[in-house]
Amino acid sequence: MTQQRQDSLVPTSLAQAAVTALSIANSIEKAEATRCFAKAWQSGEISEVGIAPIPKEPAREKKPVLVPPQEVPRRKVTQEVEGRVAMLHALTHIELHAINLCWDIIARFASTPMPKGFYDDWVSVADDEARHHLLLCERLDQLGSFYGALPAHAGLWKGAEVTEHNLKARLAVVPMVLEARGIDVTPGIIKKLKAVKDFESADRLQVIYDDEITHVAKGKRWFEYLCAQDNEDPIESWQNIILTLFKGRVKPPFNEEGRNKADFPIDFYGPIADL
Repeated sequence: MTQQRQDSLVPTSLAQAAVTALSIANSIEKAEATRCFAKAWQSGEISEVGIAPIPKEPAREKKPVLVPPQEVPRRKVTQEVEGRVAMLHALTHIELHAINLCWDIIARFASTPMPKGFYDDWVSVADDEARHHLLLCERLDQLGSFYGALPAHAGLWKGAEVTEHNLKARLAVVPMVLEARGIDVTPGIIKKLKAVKDFESADRLQVIYDDEITHVAKGKRWFEYLCAQDNEDPIESWQNIILTLFKGRVKPPFNEEGRNKADFPIDFYGPIADL
C-alpha cells in the first residue's frame, strides 16, 4: 500500500478507522492500514472515538481456506522447511486474527464509556499485531511460501462471537485466555527453532512473545477497571466468565514466569485449570 493511498484512507474517527480495517480483505493491506491508523490516532490526526456500523465478520480473501482445527497441516518444527512453514503459517493466521480482534473491540464497544487510555492501549496492540503479521509474512516469503498457501484454523472468531455483547467478557476471553496461551506456547516454539538453527524465525517470535506479555497485562488492567466499576472481585468474575462462556477450562501447562510478568498470577487460572 503506497503512502498516498494510506493517507487517503485515514478516517475521521477511531471507530471508522476500525471498521475500515475490518473491511479490508487483503491481510498485508489490512496490516499496513492498521499501522497507518495507529499512527494517525497517536499523533492526534484522529482524535474522536465516534461510532460506526460494525461488519458481522472481518473481510477476508479466499485463501487461506478455513478448515476445522484437526484438518490444519501438522505444525512440527523440523530441519525440513515444510514443517517450519506450517508452524509459521499458523502463527501468521493467528496474528491476522489478532488485528481483527483489536479493531473489533474498538468498534463494537465504542459506545461504552471508557477512558482514552483504553483506546490508546488497543490501538497500540493493533499496531503490534499488524507488525507481527508483516514480520511473519516476510519470513514465509523468505522460506519460499506465503500467507494463504496452506489451510488455516476456522474457529478463531468464536471468542469474538460469544463475547460480542459484553466488553468485560471480551477482555476476559481474548487477552486473558487466548493471548495468554501464546505466552505459554511461544517459548517452546522458539527453543525448537533455535535447535534446528532457524534463528531468524526464532528472533521474530521472540519479538512477538515480548509484546504478548504487554498485551495480556493491558487486557487484565482494563478487565480489573470494569470489575471495579461494578464492585466485583476480579478473580471471581474472571473465573465465572471463563467457565460460563469459554469452551472448556483453561489448559496447562502454564508459563507462570511469563504470566507473572503480565501481572496475571496463578490465583486467576490455577483453580479452574483442566488438570
